[in-house]
Amino acid sequence: MLDMTPKEVMENRHITINPCKTCEPVGAMFCALGVESCMPHSHGSQGCCSYHRTVLSRHFKEPAMASSSSFTEGASVFGGRSNLNTAAKNIFDIYNPDIIAVHTTCLSETIGDDVGSYISDMEIPDGKTVLYASTPSYEGSHIQGFSNMMIGFMKYMTKKNGEKAGKTAIFPGWVNPGDDRELKRMAELMGVDYIYFPDHEGILETPMTGKYKYFPKGIGTSAKDIQELGSVKKLIALGQLTSVEPAEYLEKQHKVPFTLLPMPIGVSLTDKYLMALRDMSYQEIPQILENERGRLVDLMLDSHSYTYNKKAAIYGDPDIVYGFTSLCIEMGMIPKYVITGTPKASFVKQIKALFEENGMNSGKAVIKADTDLFYLHQLIKNEGVDILIGSSYGKQIAKAENIPMVRMGFPVLDRYGNTIQATVGYTGGIRYVEKITNVFMDRQDADSRDEDFDVVM
Repeated sequence: MLDMTPKEVMENRHITINPCKTCEPVGAMFCALGVESCMPHSHGSQGCCSYHRTVLSRHFKEPAMASSSSFTEGASVFGGRSNLNTAAKNIFDIYNPDIIAVHTTCLSETIGDDVGSYISDMEIPDGKTVLYASTPSYEGSHIQGFSNMMIGFMKYMTKKNGEKAGKTAIFPGWVNPGDDRELKRMAELMGVDYIYFPDHEGILETPMTGKYKYFPKGIGTSAKDIQELGSVKKLIALGQLTSVEPAEYLEKQHKVPFTLLPMPIGVSLTDKYLMALRDMSYQEIPQILENERGRLVDLMLDSHSYTYNKKAAIYGDPDIVYGFTSLCIEMGMIPKYVITGTPKASFVKQIKALFEENGMNSGKAVIKADTDLFYLHQLIKNEGVDILIGSSYGKQIAKAENIPMVRMGFPVLDRYGNTIQATVGYTGGIRYVEKITNVFMDRQDADSRDEDFDVVM
């Protein structure tokens, strides 16, 4: 498997091999699923919508609901206005959501469909909303599509309000439902009155009740909360690349100041999130969070002999890669290769700054954005690493080079339970310090001679 990957690194390829990202509509669909009573709608062909739903369903192990404009040859030539009007009417008649969130695809973008004017001319039932975001598949990544859809919601729904209420807005970035639950728990423990957008807790991790509901009541960010985003006193935006554009939009349009933070993974980055929450509530850190932090630090110290100086290749979405790079440094590891497929030049600057903050030489690492796993494999063939940390798409490299692997981020297609547990916060840090340490210990067991094989480690 992957035995034919050449060792000679090809820097200037005009082709992507084994991508480290997916397309913008996937992110837009995922974002819309985090809003209460909202139907994500793909303005393009049925095949596009089916693929985007499949990617999400395979990651979350839950049905990802969405509808499509069902383009055929006629709509591809003459435009999709009629398809969108018919789709909206059918969706409201059959499924009755409060919101239809339309995202474009490469087909509708290429033919130049003016979706904004289609919606403005559309007959929309009273009390219902149709909104859209531009998400061409041939640029950016799913991260950009997620950001664009967040802006689309605010553009159509957030009201201008000169008066500021006492609430704080939290933009979590691209996280799993287990992370949403943990981030909200920490905010509640800190006494913060918040609006959380988008919120996937309870949507793509539905408890087994014996009955499926398209739109569970009270699950997801409510329309009322999105409308009130313009009146919050401050915004905490998590994910320096996923949340920055929505945060800047809210500041520009509604004068809401924001604090932009990295994804709170590990000790120091979770500390930053807690300090930002404390600035909102003026409360002391509760003992339960102090204890969680202490347990994480203690676990790092206990397992240090297994992780110290181990070289890691970390890949995936930019914000979670940043978080895991920080976690690995805290564990005494050396992030040797740090890459993302998302085309964001600021990613490289942020990772280099993280190295320098921790007294490490970034020049000894390969840090790159807008690249792929073929490139990562070539780097590993030239100089190996001790562990791979990233999505399921790295498992071929792990098998080919016989490297232990820890799965994180999006998508994780070949393991269960990942999305309902936290990656963020001190509890998420404990979980991943355990996972990373255990793969090193498993490797030591597998490689040890019989006379060195011991129960006590």
